[in-house]
Amino acid sequence: MANEVKVIDATGLVLGRASSHIAKRLLQGEHLAVINADSAVVLGDRDTVIHSYADARARGSVRKGPYYPRTPERIFRRTVRGMLPFKRSTGREAFQRLQAYNGVPTDLKGKPAETIEGARATPSLREPITLLELSRLLGVKS
Repeated sequence: MANEVKVIDATGLVLGRASSHIAKRLLQGEHLAVINADSAVVLGDRDTVIHSYADARARGSVRKGPYYPRTPERIFRRTVRGMLPFKRSTGREAFQRLQAYNGVPTDLKGKPAETIEGARATPSLREPITLLELSRLLGVKS
């Protein structure tokens, strides 16, 4: 039972709020799989969000880093990693218990997926940007 993977559906969840909730659960020892990571949203002004992620990608060098991802599931994992004490062994072990997927993989199709109600994006006049759209703007082909 200790290694049972709990499934979280990230559709319509705010990236930062969901990541902080997931980081807390990972530190408590849970194994989590996030499905539909490409449907998570980032709130804020579109141009500012795109510019900040593009700046993070441009930082550093190819050889030394820091390395910032472009694909949606890796952006999600990197955001959760930023909320963990990653330079300590507890944070690294917690990060290894996280899996993130675009869509729903075949091995998780039948499992019940939970959502995080406190992280749900509320409707507003400004349309939020999804991780899929953000990654396409950063240069991912598919």
